[in-house]
Amino acid sequence: MHCGCVFASQTVSSLLPFEIKTYASKLRASSAQLPRTQIQINPSDDLSIYGSDKSPANRVSLPSHVNSITSTTNPFVKHCLKLRQSSSYRHAHGSVLVVGTIPIREVCMFQTNKQGMTTEIECLLLHEEAKIPQGLESLSIRIVRVSSLVMKKLSGVQSTESVEAIALMRIPSSFTDLKDDKDIITDCNKWFPSAHRVLVLDSIQDPGNLGTLVRSAMAFNWDGAFLLPGCCDPYNDKALRASRGASFQLPIVSGNWNHLKLLENEFQMKLLAGHPATTTQKLKPVSKLSVEFAQSLAEKPLCLILGSEGNGLSEQARKVCVLVSIPMAGDFESLNVSVAGGIFLYMLQNLV
Repeated sequence: MHCGCVFASQTVSSLLPFEIKTYASKLRASSAQLPRTQIQINPSDDLSIYGSDKSPANRVSLPSHVNSITSTTNPFVKHCLKLRQSSSYRHAHGSVLVVGTIPIREVCMFQTNKQGMTTEIECLLLHEEAKIPQGLESLSIRIVRVSSLVMKKLSGVQSTESVEAIALMRIPSSFTDLKDDKDIITDCNKWFPSAHRVLVLDSIQDPGNLGTLVRSAMAFNWDGAFLLPGCCDPYNDKALRASRGASFQLPIVSGNWNHLKLLENEFQMKLLAGHPATTTQKLKPVSKLSVEFAQSLAEKPLCLILGSEGNGLSEQARKVCVLVSIPMAGDFESLNVSVAGGIFLYMLQNLV
């Protein structure tokens, strides 16, 4: 799902202290002074320049003495902005911006209470006049105060009155990116803790829809989401806002049809796909979603596949899945995919 170009980067000297200069200046680090290895930031880079390794050696941090940022041209601000704007850059660094106090708190509370571990927040950017958000006071977090202009630039919203905090977080280990068929040999039992109910998204391109579907899957006790090629990044800023932190809670796998086939065979899953009852192509019968239909599948592991906003299900999905429609009054052909998905997810939720 994610692609990126890798370019050679200059070796970072471990003998020099940090110096922050102008737009094209170099950022160098002393490994003896900072807890993480630092790398040079080149704000003009368009895609990932640091490779796909998500190890600490590829992380970007501020000098330890910096506790406030007022300029939008600061190299670290440019780095954070690229994390918000570029999928390849995000995944190359393994970092993502989470905007807003509520989703930040939800992610932290879930991972601390449910998983027994603390969320790795690399940096918490707070508006210069904001208090530390309730629920985060006890966490050991590096806090950097930023101006209204910086907060507006990084948040991507016109009004920053309701945005007091932005967290630079690590992409969770619950996300798995199966880049190609070489990963077909991987153990699919590791993708999801359980695979009784898996939501499969087929070329969902709208971040708001994808985030809403991930949130609904989490709410209705589904075990994970599988993203087929053509889906947008679940860590896109709009998808994160729509998911309200669910993208950090629900296991998500990005793969292709071969990977999905492996999952199907391993867990003997039934493949269902949401599809309008009224269609010009009567290739196969379309079942109606009902309480009785849902109850008949209660103990059966299943994947629910939802198609793209514009084109619906792919030909592959229509071919291999049992097609199911939502009964509707009137002459409506279909619902918005996030609305239809919410109905399917509720009716077919995991009750085992």
